[in-house]
Amino acid sequence: MNPPRVQPKDYIDFLIATQHSYSCVEAGRVQPESANRPAHDAFTRLLYRLEPDAEALWQEAAPQVERGKGVLILDDTTLDKPYATRMELVTRHWSGKHHAVVNGINLITLLWSDGDRHIPCDYRLYAKEQDGLTKNDHFQTMLRSAHARGFIPQHVLFDIWYSGLDNLKLVRSCGWHFFTQLKANRHVNPDKQGNRPVSECALDERGTVVHLKGYGFVKVFRIVAPHSNTEDADDVSNATQREHVEYWVTSDLAMNEWTRLRLTENAFAIENYHRGLKQFCGVEKGQMRLARAQRNHIGLSLRAFLRLETHCIVQGISWFEAKLAIIRSAVTAYLANPIYLLSTA
Repeated sequence: MNPPRVQPKDYIDFLIATQHSYSCVEAGRVQPESANRPAHDAFTRLLYRLEPDAEALWQEAAPQVERGKGVLILDDTTLDKPYATRMELVTRHWSGKHHAVVNGINLITLLWSDGDRHIPCDYRLYAKEQDGLTKNDHFQTMLRSAHARGFIPQHVLFDIWYSGLDNLKLVRSCGWHFFTQLKANRHVNPDKQGNRPVSECALDERGTVVHLKGYGFVKVFRIVAPHSNTEDADDVSNATQREHVEYWVTSDLAMNEWTRLRLTENAFAIENYHRGLKQFCGVEKGQMRLARAQRNHIGLSLRAFLRLETHCIVQGISWFEAKLAIIRSAVTAYLANPIYLLSTA
């Protein structure tokens, strides 16, 4: 049997280098001239040959993280597939980008960050019809794996979607502190007078220690931010101000306002990561129909992002600058000898 012509590294390098088209056909077209140049079929076979496994990402991410420092951030994002009709793994998900329910693949990532670096360490794809697992199941599996790998984060940050009691208790059982948000109807007891919705309690933006029903004592920060609600977008004079209230909660009872602000900024880091993963590594542009190939494309895209991120940290440049630098020499060569000219005939 002939050995495979392409390996995962070849596909990862292609994902980093290409600017817009992320198909296997394009991967075959841009291969350097050689006696054994792989065709696009070799890349297709690669995506169907590999066994999808998040462990490969961790093996490459492990040397890049400091397990006793930083924070762990867990959140999910929807990989848009608006035109997919027969693509496996595609279901209906809420999209923060579109503020609507859309067709897509739901990717859940565990990210390590020290404020500067954003290192994906683990991931799962939500596919309940195939494996029967919920998002909370994936959340708990990844946190248990992180604990087994020796992580001792300063805090674990996650979205309000994952702030259920079972998840909060799991973080506590790992010996970690969490930082997340509560829904307005979550019951707390701030004054030993009985449980009531957190929205009905007198809480301080600098933090108030309360008893969270079913969990124990936590510290809640009531944050009020004005949001503009315009009935007529063409007439800003009709804009009315309404209050948007968020209830940030932590198991770290000693947390102060400065730490809360810093962690709120850290929590947003995963949104930047999602943007970079989609814009520069083509994670949502895989055109494969079958689940196995999609899983491998997504996993290799995360490994491509890991390389891009570590390079940018060392060089002190942005993701955009790193991608642009790849084609800059090609643009220079074209300008020296342009071939698209007006006919003089």
